[in-house]
Amino acid sequence: MRRLFAFTLLLSFLVGCQTKETPSTGKTSNQSPAEKQLSYPIPVAATVGMVADLVTNVGGEYVTVTQIMGSGVDPHMHKASRDDVQMIMNADIVFYSGLMLEGKMADTLIKVSRNKPVFAVTELIDQKSLLEPEDFNGHYDPHLWMDVAAWSLCVDAVKDALTEVDPTHAQAYQKNATEYKKQLEILHEYGLKSTKSIPKDSRILITSHDAFNYFGRAYGLNVQGIQGISTESEAGLKRINDLVDMLVKKNVKAVFVESSVSKKNITALIDGAKAQGHEIKIGGELFSDAMGQAGTYEGTYVGMLDHNFTIVTRALGGNAPEKGMQGKLSH
Repeated sequence: MRRLFAFTLLLSFLVGCQTKETPSTGKTSNQSPAEKQLSYPIPVAATVGMVADLVTNVGGEYVTVTQIMGSGVDPHMHKASRDDVQMIMNADIVFYSGLMLEGKMADTLIKVSRNKPVFAVTELIDQKSLLEPEDFNGHYDPHLWMDVAAWSLCVDAVKDALTEVDPTHAQAYQKNATEYKKQLEILHEYGLKSTKSIPKDSRILITSHDAFNYFGRAYGLNVQGIQGISTESEAGLKRINDLVDMLVKKNVKAVFVESSVSKKNITALIDGAKAQGHEIKIGGELFSDAMGQAGTYEGTYVGMLDHNFTIVTRALGGNAPEKGMQGKLSH
């Protein structure tokens, strides 16, 4: 099964990823944990901040996590650099999101998986719960972390992976996973409560690209992205004009930029609406494919979503504390 997964992923990459990707089936390496002596804390490499945060919380004192893509980096466009490869080679375990989020790194991950454990954190997600947008060539939407309840399922995937590689500390990984899932449950409830307070006619979320479809589904918002799921896609003039007409017709007051995506298309929307006599403001900057700066509250997954829930709710006329659910937001 492990060899089949690696072959399937490589084949899909070589043919231009024209077939639907399925979540990883687990460890892609043929090397057993017993074949390599572990040292603590275990050096781990993780592709994006949301994945690094999962591993940090579940692994606790027994892991040290190196994040490959930092704040503001677009994972859709990122190609593995020499430094990235060195980070991966220095790690004993590698974690990535999956669902083609890191599509340009696919060949690197495959090569590494021949010599060390490589895991996709989305491996336990039921495909029936995944979104499959019509304009994404048969692939699933990879932005699962925008639904906190769904992303919480990835905690178990990380726990199982660490336990497989390091069964000695299985009990600690289980304890950490349970505690972290409780934090995510509180976060999810805050998201439901805050977004529910947005007036019905104002529940329209316009963003730079389609990273918020799971967010909209989970928290009851009509999400419209200017670009497609991947930031590689270009926003056509017709798409922008259609969105301008909708903004004017529905009297939408705010649109949102993203921390890892160019603001030019949002600016085009604002200018287009202004030309029709409708003033629109930027409701705030949301975190989509990357978290905030390392070392800040927004640089954690909980802080990232707390920020998004709070900014969206307040900008669209709902009720949420200015500093978020824990009073820690810096924006």
